[in-house]
Amino acid sequence: MPRRRLIEYCEGVLGERFEEAMVFAHRLHRKQKRKTSGVPYVGHLLGVAALVIEDGGGEDEAIAALLHDSLEDQGRHYEGGAAALAEEIERRFGGEVRRLVEALTERAEPDVRAIADKRERWRAHKRAYFAAIAAAGVEVRRISCADSLYNVRSLAMGFRAMGPRIWQRFLTGRAEDQVWAYRGAAEAFRAAGTGPMAEELAAAVDLLEGLAVGAGEG
Repeated sequence: MPRRRLIEYCEGVLGERFEEAMVFAHRLHRKQKRKTSGVPYVGHLLGVAALVIEDGGGEDEAIAALLHDSLEDQGRHYEGGAAALAEEIERRFGGEVRRLVEALTERAEPDVRAIADKRERWRAHKRAYFAAIAAAGVEVRRISCADSLYNVRSLAMGFRAMGPRIWQRFLTGRAEDQVWAYRGAAEAFRAAGTGPMAEELAAAVDLLEGLAVGAGEG
């Protein structure tokens, strides 16, 4: 193999840091299951990482994809809390991975938490997250878009298996809200120039909406 091609190949290989991240992510989420299917949560993390890798993401992005829900979902269970977990992520995988994971962590702002109506509070929270992601760097957008794409595909699969009962597993309990949220995400990613994966997300949302409308929920 010519030297230049060998260098390009080696740069694209995922190393021991990625292996360690898979083990660490599994340990963090081993008791967690997907709300739509009940399968081990690590399946979602591996799926998002796969989409990021296939989209050209590097090792830091792939590792951050594995850990993208760690602070939000497992921080409160970690000894020392989310701050200690963020420090451990940096110690194990570096400052760039920590930066990406923190950027991908959804946080409710005080003005959003003050909204009394739970549905409007949820929508306001999503709007703020879309705005933050749209303004973030390409690496953060790639991981977030992969997360949304995996979720929408899983929702469509779950709907085929469960029908309209699936929406009861979400805060607002409405199909239209889930379609609205992921449609907003797709539009934000498209506007920010995220690339082909944003188009895949938009197409997946169209499919999900079609399933919901076909069941009389649109």
